[in-house]
Amino acid sequence: MSELIHAAPGALDPSARFYRRDHHPENGTLLGFWLYLMSDCLVFACLFATYAVLGRSYAAGPSGADLFDLPLVALNTSLLLLSSITYGFAMLEMQRKQMHRVLVWLAITGLLGAGFIGLEIFEFVHLIHEGAGPQRSAFLSAFFTLVGTHGLHVSFGIIWLVTLMVQLWRHGLSPENCRRLTCLSMFWHFLDVIWIGVFTFVYLMGVLP
Repeated sequence: MSELIHAAPGALDPSARFYRRDHHPENGTLLGFWLYLMSDCLVFACLFATYAVLGRSYAAGPSGADLFDLPLVALNTSLLLLSSITYGFAMLEMQRKQMHRVLVWLAITGLLGAGFIGLEIFEFVHLIHEGAGPQRSAFLSAFFTLVGTHGLHVSFGIIWLVTLMVQLWRHGLSPENCRRLTCLSMFWHFLDVIWIGVFTFVYLMGVLP
């Protein structure tokens, strides 16, 4: 966006005109965030490729069929997918300018995300207690790296969500905060898509003989 500015009365050339441009181009943040998500896709693609190569290297240790608790993982998956739905409700309320309802849905989303992280930590602690830590085999190293990287992303998303809730409480649904809500929405749904891949490729295929 550009704005035509008239020269000051005391200027050397009173008929001079100049344009002032905004430093923040329209939709620049969303474009930059899409580029970030694409780079994150490459990171996870490398982790999936690594797991594909090392996923059967058990070093005479336990396999996924011996370790994975599918009901627990299914519950964890349900929490994350449900959090994506609740975030969608928050975006709908944002469009209606219902700030307090946005905060409620964001809080529910954060709680579901925290539940997901809690179950993932429980799974990791249980595996390490059973002697199936990341140093046990190449399979477990690849597993902990892939699933742990996704968990770190979810943890970062929860911190971002809480920070955004504070900004909404202080400044309301300003254009800047709406843009931040949209970026976080893209990030959160991206993590859901990645987790569906993890659940299918790592857990479901891991229990096959």
